[in-house]
Amino acid sequence: MPAKRHRVTRGDDYRRVVRSGYRVGGALCITHAVLRAPGEPARFGFIVSKAVGNAVTRNLVRRRLKTIAERRIAAGFTSVDAVFRALPAIATAPYAELEAAVDRALDRVERTLLTPAESP
Repeated sequence: MPAKRHRVTRGDDYRRVVRSGYRVGGALCITHAVLRAPGEPARFGFIVSKAVGNAVTRNLVRRRLKTIAERRIAAGFTSVDAVFRALPAIATAPYAELEAAVDRALDRVERTLLTPAESP
């Protein structure tokens, strides 16, 4: 599980990211992201509703998403708050497919939010 400094924990933060963030759609989940101050750690939040499945399935999905988030943090992903909203199709997706979808979404977030800010 990511350390507390890498988690979106407050409801106000979830609302801010989902309502005003950059949105990347996908077949398995919707990714919302907002830029943080340069050098601040990335934070991740997860929304997995009952539409995804029973409690066992929802927790499995959440654990998989947390593992993928930890790998991105270890790879140097910073300065972004990201919230993943799981769609029902995520329950039956294999881990490799889920990881590819999340990596694709986070790569788009990096290209869109981080690259223009770094240009002089």
